[in-house]
Amino acid sequence: MEDRKKAGRYERLYKQLHELLQKSQNTSARMATIIAVLHHKMDYFFWTGFYLLDDGKMTVNMYQGPVACQILEKDKGVCWAAFNQQKTLMVEDVHAFPGHIACDSRSNSEIVVPLKNKNGQIIGVLDVDSKDKASFSDVDARWLEKILDLIWI
Repeated sequence: MEDRKKAGRYERLYKQLHELLQKSQNTSARMATIIAVLHHKMDYFFWTGFYLLDDGKMTVNMYQGPVACQILEKDKGVCWAAFNQQKTLMVEDVHAFPGHIACDSRSNSEIVVPLKNKNGQIIGVLDVDSKDKASFSDVDARWLEKILDLIWI
């Protein structure tokens, strides 16, 4: 999807999510709603979900898509890299990423956005995979970061 069209779709989804998330203060409900909306409205999203830090382990939480790895090997793969570097990472070809964790071999590109709590501490990541290579751009990064902020409004 070209960036201009992508930005327009994200803008509409942001407004929709902002309204939907006003209905509950429950963090899990908000996260689940974000995942469902993104997964079903962004046609290039193959797997969409959260991995949260649980007792030092990156553990799958709510998600949409095929069965996920339940626990990601420490300091391996894109999710841990984004967590450790404390920044959003986009990978055009996950099979070329050193230490990539292949939960589903159909995934070819990935974006991982750190999830911060109200105090700004990283508590996990939003992980989105695509079947196509080079699916994600700075437009995705900017809007997904903005959407994650809605969890705490």
